[in-house]
Amino acid sequence: MAKGHRSQIKRERNANKDTRPSAKLSFARVSVQKACFVLDAIRGKDVTTALGILTYNPRYASSLIKKLLESAIANAENNNGMNAANLYIAECYANKGPTMKRIRPRAQGRAFRIEKRMSHITIVLDEK
Repeated sequence: MAKGHRSQIKRERNANKDTRPSAKLSFARVSVQKACFVLDAIRGKDVTTALGILTYNPRYASSLIKKLLESAIANAENNNGMNAANLYIAECYANKGPTMKRIRPRAQGRAFRIEKRMSHITIVLDEK
Protein backbone atom coordinates (compact mmCIF):
# COMPACT_ATOMS: atom_id res chain seq x y z
CA MET A 1 0.00 0.00 0.00
CA ALA A 2 1.22 3.50 -0.86
CA LYS A 3 2.55 5.69 1.91
CA GLY A 4 2.01 9.41 2.25
CA HIS A 5 -0.79 11.90 2.15
CA ARG A 6 -3.81 11.37 -0.08
CA SER A 7 -2.91 14.32 -2.34
CA GLN A 8 0.64 12.98 -2.73
CA ILE A 9 -0.69 9.57 -3.73
CA LYS A 10 -2.98 11.17 -6.32
CA ARG A 11 -0.12 13.28 -7.67
CA GLU A 12 2.05 10.18 -8.15
CA ARG A 13 -0.80 8.30 -9.83
CA ASN A 14 -1.50 11.18 -12.25
CA ALA A 15 2.20 11.52 -13.09
CA ASN A 16 2.09 8.05 -14.68
CA LYS A 17 -0.95 8.96 -16.81
CA ASP A 18 -0.81 8.31 -20.54
CA THR A 19 -0.66 11.60 -22.46
CA ARG A 20 -1.32 10.15 -25.92
CA PRO A 21 -4.55 11.33 -27.57
CA SER A 22 -7.35 8.80 -27.49
CA ALA A 23 -11.08 8.32 -27.89
CA LYS A 24 -13.38 5.73 -26.37
CA LEU A 25 -16.82 4.55 -27.43
CA SER A 26 -18.67 2.86 -24.60
CA PHE A 27 -21.68 0.57 -24.99
CA ALA A 28 -21.38 0.21 -28.76
CA ARG A 29 -24.11 -2.13 -30.04
CA VAL A 30 -21.70 -4.44 -31.82
CA SER A 31 -20.03 -7.56 -30.48
CA VAL A 32 -16.33 -7.62 -29.66
CA GLN A 33 -15.62 -10.24 -32.32
CA LYS A 34 -17.21 -8.15 -35.09
CA ALA A 35 -15.48 -4.96 -33.96
CA CYS A 36 -12.10 -6.71 -33.84
CA PHE A 37 -12.32 -7.66 -37.54
CA VAL A 38 -12.30 -3.97 -38.41
CA LEU A 39 -9.79 -2.95 -35.72
CA ASP A 40 -7.29 -5.56 -36.95
CA ALA A 41 -7.43 -3.99 -40.42
CA ILE A 42 -6.36 -0.53 -39.20
CA ARG A 43 -4.00 -1.33 -36.31
CA GLY A 44 -0.59 0.32 -36.76
CA LYS A 45 -1.58 2.25 -39.90
CA ASP A 46 -1.32 6.00 -40.34
CA VAL A 47 -4.51 8.00 -39.89
CA THR A 48 -5.23 8.83 -43.56
CA THR A 49 -4.84 5.18 -44.63
CA ALA A 50 -7.05 4.02 -41.76
CA LEU A 51 -9.79 6.50 -42.69
CA GLY A 52 -9.67 5.23 -46.29
CA ILE A 53 -9.97 1.62 -45.14
CA LEU A 54 -12.88 2.43 -42.84
CA THR A 55 -14.72 4.46 -45.48
CA TYR A 56 -14.92 1.54 -47.92
CA ASN A 57 -15.25 -1.32 -45.44
CA PRO A 58 -18.77 -2.81 -45.73
CA ARG A 59 -19.07 -3.89 -42.09
CA TYR A 60 -21.38 -2.02 -39.69
CA ALA A 61 -18.63 -1.64 -37.08
CA SER A 62 -16.48 0.33 -39.54
CA SER A 63 -18.92 3.28 -39.47
CA LEU A 64 -18.72 3.40 -35.67
CA ILE A 65 -14.93 3.09 -35.63
CA LYS A 66 -14.54 5.74 -38.36
CA LYS A 67 -16.46 8.23 -36.23
CA LEU A 68 -14.36 7.27 -33.22
CA LEU A 69 -11.11 7.72 -35.17
CA GLU A 70 -12.20 11.18 -36.35
CA SER A 71 -12.91 12.07 -32.72
CA ALA A 72 -9.44 10.87 -31.66
CA ILE A 73 -7.85 12.97 -34.44
CA ALA A 74 -9.80 16.04 -33.26
CA ASN A 75 -8.64 15.38 -29.69
CA ALA A 76 -5.03 15.21 -30.86
CA GLU A 77 -5.28 18.50 -32.78
CA ASN A 78 -7.28 20.50 -30.21
CA ASN A 79 -6.03 19.16 -26.88
CA ASN A 80 -2.44 18.15 -27.65
CA GLY A 81 -1.64 20.49 -30.58
CA MET A 82 -0.48 17.61 -32.81
CA ASN A 83 -0.45 17.61 -36.61
CA ALA A 84 -2.93 15.11 -38.12
CA ALA A 85 -0.49 14.20 -40.92
CA ASN A 86 2.01 12.74 -38.42
CA LEU A 87 -0.44 10.58 -36.48
CA TYR A 88 -0.76 6.80 -36.54
CA ILE A 89 -2.86 4.29 -34.61
CA ALA A 90 -0.72 3.10 -31.71
CA GLU A 91 -3.40 0.98 -30.02
CA CYS A 92 -6.94 -0.03 -30.82
CA TYR A 93 -8.95 -2.64 -28.98
CA ALA A 94 -12.48 -3.67 -28.06
CA ASN A 95 -13.43 -4.83 -24.58
CA LYS A 96 -16.55 -6.73 -23.62
CA GLY A 97 -19.49 -4.65 -22.43
CA PRO A 98 -22.80 -5.66 -20.87
CA THR A 99 -25.10 -8.10 -22.66
CA MET A 100 -28.81 -7.44 -23.15
CA LYS A 101 -30.81 -10.63 -22.70
CA ARG A 102 -33.99 -11.10 -24.72
CA ILE A 103 -36.43 -13.99 -25.07
CA ARG A 104 -37.51 -15.58 -28.36
CA PRO A 105 -40.64 -17.75 -28.24
CA ARG A 106 -40.14 -21.24 -29.68
CA ALA A 107 -42.28 -24.28 -30.34
CA GLN A 108 -44.24 -26.06 -27.59
CA GLY A 109 -44.04 -23.20 -25.09
CA ARG A 110 -40.27 -23.06 -24.90
CA ALA A 111 -38.28 -19.85 -24.81
CA PHE A 112 -34.81 -19.37 -26.27
CA ARG A 113 -32.50 -16.64 -25.06
CA ILE A 114 -31.10 -14.05 -27.47
CA GLU A 115 -27.97 -12.25 -26.29
CA LYS A 116 -27.39 -8.79 -27.75
CA ARG A 117 -23.78 -8.07 -27.00
CA MET A 118 -22.11 -4.69 -26.49
CA SER A 119 -18.51 -3.57 -26.51
CA HIS A 120 -16.28 -0.70 -25.40
CA ILE A 121 -13.99 0.37 -28.28
CA THR A 122 -10.82 2.39 -27.64
CA ILE A 123 -8.42 4.04 -30.12
CA VAL A 124 -5.07 5.52 -29.00
CA LEU A 125 -3.04 7.63 -31.43
CA ASP A 126 0.62 8.64 -31.38
CA GLU A 127 2.99 10.78 -33.46
CA LYS A 128 5.59 9.29 -35.77
